[in-house]
Amino acid sequence: MKSNRIWYQDGLRDGVPIALGYFAVAFTLGIAARNAGFSAVQAAVSSLLNHASAGEYAVISLVAAGAGYWEMAVMALVSNARYLLMSCSLSQKLASDAPLVHRALVGFGITDEIFGVSAAVPGRLNPFYTYGAMSVSIPSWALGTFLGVVLGNVLPPRLVSALSVGLYGMFLAIIVPPARRSRVVLALVLLSFAASYIAGALPVLAAVSSGVRTIVLTVAISLGAALLFPVAEDQERDTSEEVSP
Repeated sequence: MKSNRIWYQDGLRDGVPIALGYFAVAFTLGIAARNAGFSAVQAAVSSLLNHASAGEYAVISLVAAGAGYWEMAVMALVSNARYLLMSCSLSQKLASDAPLVHRALVGFGITDEIFGVSAAVPGRLNPFYTYGAMSVSIPSWALGTFLGVVLGNVLPPRLVSALSVGLYGMFLAIIVPPARRSRVVLALVLLSFAASYIAGALPVLAAVSSGVRTIVLTVAISLGAALLFPVAEDQERDTSEEVSP
């Protein structure tokens, strides 16, 4: 039986590629945070506490738009809701007598990629494996955000603008693969684009803040998709197993 130290070292090893990818993406996130008025320290602390790129970028966008605290809280909850499911899934891989503190810490550090490598562990999951992946990838995420803010003030404006495109590339990398595999997902993505454009163009809805519009559209489209196109339990399990580290 492997010791906690060996499990932790295995997690560190598997977390290094994740950390490298996080650093590059977080750099562009730091540029967005800088444009929204965040200091380098504020952006780094935000990344230490919020490990979701899409969720953090959504909140930063709301801050830039002057949204209220409730809008930001609800958006963070909606955009990060999938991590509740991931945490519940990993909880089933932990030993039945695993202390609550380990379950809470594993849940706090869950990201798409950390979930992927943790879920791929054969048999029972030792929480120290996830701690190892967390301890190298999450600081890299925060460091990349910090440097994005700092260097965003130094780099030429054209280069900053070019690097900012990388964040949109990350979102495309998230939605394109599932959209190619499923016509339903593709239709929902296109519906989201169209609904967002219409909501911003209509005079009645245009008066509502962009944060509220995004929250309403996200909940409405997600709820409609869940009711009209439910995912079978065995299909959902297969999809989870395909998550790449």
